[in-house]
Amino acid sequence: MEIKEFATKVREAVACELGKEYKVELKEVKKNNGVILHGILVRSRGRNVVPTIYLDTFLEAYKGGISFAEIIRRLVEIYQNDTPKGRVDMEFFKSFDEVKDRICYRLISRNGNEELLEDVPYIEFLDLALCFYYAYQGEILGEGTILVYHSHLEMWNTSIAELLKYAQSNTPRLFPWECSSLEEVLMDMTGLEASGEAESLSAGSGSEGMLQVLSNGKRAYGAVCMIYPGVLEEIAAKVQKSLYILPSSIHEVILLTDLGEGKAEELKEMILEVNSTQVAPEEVLSNSLYYYDFADKRVKIIF
Repeated sequence: MEIKEFATKVREAVACELGKEYKVELKEVKKNNGVILHGILVRSRGRNVVPTIYLDTFLEAYKGGISFAEIIRRLVEIYQNDTPKGRVDMEFFKSFDEVKDRICYRLISRNGNEELLEDVPYIEFLDLALCFYYAYQGEILGEGTILVYHSHLEMWNTSIAELLKYAQSNTPRLFPWECSSLEEVLMDMTGLEASGEAESLSAGSGSEGMLQVLSNGKRAYGAVCMIYPGVLEEIAAKVQKSLYILPSSIHEVILLTDLGEGKAEELKEMILEVNSTQVAPEEVLSNSLYYYDFADKRVKIIF
């Protein structure tokens, strides 16, 4: 069964299960890198917050043997238990003065996001795009992000330069950078030690050659930390050497001290392998190998 047929059947079944007081709609959402996800919206009186419940993973579960009835039961449960109740006042979003202190930026690839970048303000950085979002925080919805479109600039009567000014200040303040060894990150996430490519790259090179993961404390859109003012300079200064930068995902980058061993081709191959097998398509940042030149104090693409 293909996703569109599955989504149609799910919509009908969820609508039947919830009853006439609810309106269930299908929605396609274009994510990063042109990835399209399929979901349902459940509308009801008294709620103006209508989150999308994505169905793509449920289709995989269905193909894996989970019954259709169980899929519907889980979807209804998600809606009833996880959807914020009540109404959220979003009038504040119309005023730039109300939102400017939480305007932030993040990095995405320009390749594969051409259609999206026609609709949003952005700044080019190498083969990447620095785009802007509002870091939402509220009692009912918790934390989330709202991507900034050209229509928002018109509504706020502001400019890309103004967005950049606030984002340069807000993003490091709201999402401070952290740099940890790859071993520490893997231990935090899984309790397992690094192995495979990571182990072979750091083995025998001492602390200077250790792989480091640069991100923010939340590990969300943390790849942008590589352009925080002074961050790479500070990290490189500790070893007095340049750094290879591997775009692990939109959420983090991996740093490796350049010990003059000519690892560029090996690193490039690893980036391609990991992006094609280990990273969700919508979370891939780039297939390029970047390099922070300690002498020139700048980032460039080397492969």
